Amino acid sequence: MEKIKVLIADDEARMRKLVGDFLKKKDYEVVEASNGQEAVDIFFEQEDISLVILDVMMPVMDGYTALKEIRQYSKTPVIMLTAKGEEKDELQGFDLGADEYISKPFSPNILVARVDAILRRSNALGDGKKLEAGGIVLDTGAHSCRIDGSEIELSFKEFELLQYFMENAGLALSREKILNNVWNYDYFGDARTIDTHVKKLRAKMGDKGDLIKTIWGMGYKFEA
Repeated sequence: MEKIKVLIADDEARMRKLVGDFLKKKDYEVVEASNGQEAVDIFFEQEDISLVILDVMMPVMDGYTALKEIRQYSKTPVIMLTAKGEEKDELQGFDLGADEYISKPFSPNILVARVDAILRRSNALGDGKKLEAGGIVLDTGAHSCRIDGSEIELSFKEFELLQYFMENAGLALSREKILNNVWNYDYFGDARTIDTHVKKLRAKMGDKGDLIKTIWGMGYKFEA
């Protein structure tokens, strides 16, 4: 069985080695890039990369630009690493299609756990389950979403979020519960991360975005 390949892009060789060593212990194959341009070149040269870890601050091409290049052609999960802790920087990453955002310094074990969780759910999408409600058809096997017969493009995290809403239709879901189930870890950042993803998801869903109701002061509820 072939190893799952992960691309790490960071201008610090020490950081690449640290993260790479932890990933290799979990039997991942690791490919390294020292800047954003090199990461983009490697990503498109090697078509079997399953996940990308991008540092934000890199020479030649920064992580945001590299993410933008990748997202034009691929939904491959991307984790952003940054020393910045400001909300606007995090929101920029999510707006460009990042699936996770981890601030430095971080525990390599936590990062590897995030990689495991993303890839486990990504691979588990082959179960072929379909969810249908209010004209929305979510095919977890094909990782596709159709609304009134028309397919819409969702990022990996947006797809997971909509799936969680549809699986828990009619239930009031707190932001903390959504974070713990969709992100699958205790999130110590601002819960407005959820609001950002819901806003983007609603926009892509058009009129059907109204099926995701806001429960002020608590969270959200999906009602079809």
